[in-house]
Amino acid sequence: MPVPQPSETTRWRCAQCGNLTRFDVVRSSRVREFVHVDLAGVAKVEQTDVLVDSVERVVCRWCGGEGTVELVARPDSA
Repeated sequence: MPVPQPSETTRWRCAQCGNLTRFDVVRSSRVREFVHVDLAGVAKVEQTDVLVDSVERVVCRWCGGEGTVELVARPDSA
């Protein structure tokens, strides 16, 4: 089940230790890339379009809490 992502008015907070800044995030992305391969055979991604991006898991980096990360309002979003 995807984890809700922070927005302009919300942010992540660990309910266990209060951490607001450090998280390990596992995400799945599906992208379309425009790859330019030069004549020497060197590939370079020139454009990336994100088709699907889903956060699967967020773990607090401080206390290791999994399932303890919640969305809370940002202080300036009153």
